[in-house]
Amino acid sequence: MERSNQCADGQAAGQPDEPPGERDRARSGERPGADRHPTIRGVAERAGVSKSLVSLVLQGSPRVSAARRQAVLAAIEELGYRPNAAARSLAARRTHTVGVLLHDMRNPWFVEVLDGLNSLLQAHGLRMLMIDARLDRRAGQDFARTFQELRVDGIVIVGQLPDTDGLAEVAERLPTVIAGNHEPRLPRVDLVANDDERGARLATEHLLALGHRRLAHIAGQGQVGELRRRGFEAAIRSHGPSASAVVESGDGTEEGGYRAAVRLLHPSRAPGRPAPGGPFPGGPVTGDPTAERPTAVFAFNDISGVGALSAAQELGLDVPADLSLVGYDNTYLARIRHLWLNSVNNASHEVGRRAARCLLDRMEHPEAPAGQQLVPPELEIRGSTAPPRTV
Repeated sequence: MERSNQCADGQAAGQPDEPPGERDRARSGERPGADRHPTIRGVAERAGVSKSLVSLVLQGSPRVSAARRQAVLAAIEELGYRPNAAARSLAARRTHTVGVLLHDMRNPWFVEVLDGLNSLLQAHGLRMLMIDARLDRRAGQDFARTFQELRVDGIVIVGQLPDTDGLAEVAERLPTVIAGNHEPRLPRVDLVANDDERGARLATEHLLALGHRRLAHIAGQGQVGELRRRGFEAAIRSHGPSASAVVESGDGTEEGGYRAAVRLLHPSRAPGRPAPGGPFPGGPVTGDPTAERPTAVFAFNDISGVGALSAAQELGLDVPADLSLVGYDNTYLARIRHLWLNSVNNASHEVGRRAARCLLDRMEHPEAPAGQQLVPPELEIRGSTAPPRTV
């Protein structure tokens, strides 16, 4: 019994023609009927070259002739081929990603640092994988393991670390940079921050130059908070005994700034009450319920400043006629028209950009000694300060 004749390509006689496109997919290295993305083998066959030569073109190797490079690029465009990122990462032992541990995304200053950081990293083909330490405390506390499991190429710590125990260990294995903080100091870990002590002095000296002699500071936490308080106190001391000051603790939030300002501006501190005896009696300035109400407040950051502004308005004080107010960070909050807050510009975008530059350099030279960069601040004058009222 004779078997039925078949076509040369294996199709049985009498069966319907091969669907359009199947033959092209077969020639490009795909199985007929399969719904698959174009492969590197298909690109090689279409361009008439080897798979290894396609890989060289994708890597930008100069060892490929112009004609063959053009043929490969034309095949890639024609087939719509997209390289497999995971496969490339395994081959190159790089993921082209940077782990970013953020202290708290609620603070707009950190977001602006990220903008500067990402602008340069993206230009060099690197993407950010971010952990917010406040939202994900477990990952924030064990960030070293988290980022190593993700096989990132480097790490940037933005702001204060929730836990520094794992930083030294991870810095031995991965390029690491700290942005927006002054600690910890570790070998081969670069620091990029604002000159916070200088910025605080700029704000305080501005208030003193306006004629204010009863000043207050709503302090922050951590090393940055300590440096800004130090700058405030140094400016008061340099002015001599004619100026008095008080410090109220805060936590960098709007609510913390509001509560600190209520304590500072309560009616019990009415004008005419005696001052506590000059600047810093018995050491650093602290809150004193018997002190005369301040005529000017320097807040740790803009968020605290907004809280202080709310407290002043609730107590019937006009800003700046009754109370001058200066914030820090020069975030978008300070630029809102109905706030229009004087603020120290700590160049958040520049801090992020320099941190990215340090990370790129450390990727190239991992054994280089640790460096520190302090970005100089400037005071932005808007509408929240004025000379004090005469009593």
